[in-house]
Amino acid sequence: MSTTTVNISAAQVKELRDKTGAPMMDCKQALTEAKGDFEQAVVVLRKKGVSVAAKKATRVTSEGSVAQYIHAGGKIGVLVEVNCESDFVARTEDFKELVHDIAMHIAASDPKFVRKEDVTPEDYAREKEIYLAQAMASGKPANIAEKMVSGKMEKFYEEVCLYEQPFIKDQTLSISQLITSKIGKLGENISVRRFARFKVGDAGETIAVSKPEQKPE
Repeated sequence: MSTTTVNISAAQVKELRDKTGAPMMDCKQALTEAKGDFEQAVVVLRKKGVSVAAKKATRVTSEGSVAQYIHAGGKIGVLVEVNCESDFVARTEDFKELVHDIAMHIAASDPKFVRKEDVTPEDYAREKEIYLAQAMASGKPANIAEKMVSGKMEKFYEEVCLYEQPFIKDQTLSISQLITSKIGKLGENISVRRFARFKVGDAGETIAVSKPEQKPE
């Protein structure tokens, strides 16, 4: 039984690398696996990135950098701390670009928390109560109302949690997926530790701190 060999050009590999930031060999392998289908190759790389990130998720991130981003003529300012495992990675252009992009995203999207796990019980309970009251008021049965609330809570997370928000420069990626892709490329665990967002005229600033990592026993 014969198999069809797909020739992958250097231009295709370069295009995929430019879009994903993945290493050249990984891009070529992904395109080969996807039989030259560009979009499927992106999916292959994302899955690989998720796998790599999962293996590194327990590693402690004690290095990194703090970046600032000033927007709208000095009306909005952001400070963000992004951590990695080594000073070597912290000094790479890829890592610096990631930190800058995250700071810029925070300025534009105004998240209130870093991750889902950082949402306070009070905020969670308040939002759930509001959504449940809305669903019940619409006349839906209790079981349907609960399902509606579950869907609305996911949307709530997407609106207020940095990791769940669509990346402003590529709406097909969440910030979590953006970070995962960099973990796959740089080979180290990466995490957002905290951020602060200030806006001229607002009564108060947004300050978010992620729960500390648990060091391995």
